[in-house]
Amino acid sequence: MELNFKVQNLKCGGCANSITKKLLSLNEVNAVNVNSETAEVTVSTTNASSEAILRETLLSLGYPVEGDKNAITSKAKSFISCATGRMSN
Repeated sequence: MELNFKVQNLKCGGCANSITKKLLSLNEVNAVNVNSETAEVTVSTTNASSEAILRETLLSLGYPVEGDKNAITSKAKSFISCATGRMSN
């Protein structure tokens, strides 16, 4: 099953790298595709009920799904995730 999310604060390849690595570490995730130009994340998952887990994971990285609250703390977390993603390339 594929789930698609349009996320906030996604700006570059560093952000995409952080999102991809974190989501792939989840047991129910088979594949992740992140488009930093459109801020879209597509996740192939084995469990239809994993949407809430994926949304929470994205939020914990600083990339809330569009329509969810984008607090200053989320924006700050996204900068840290971005920097981490850039360093791990």
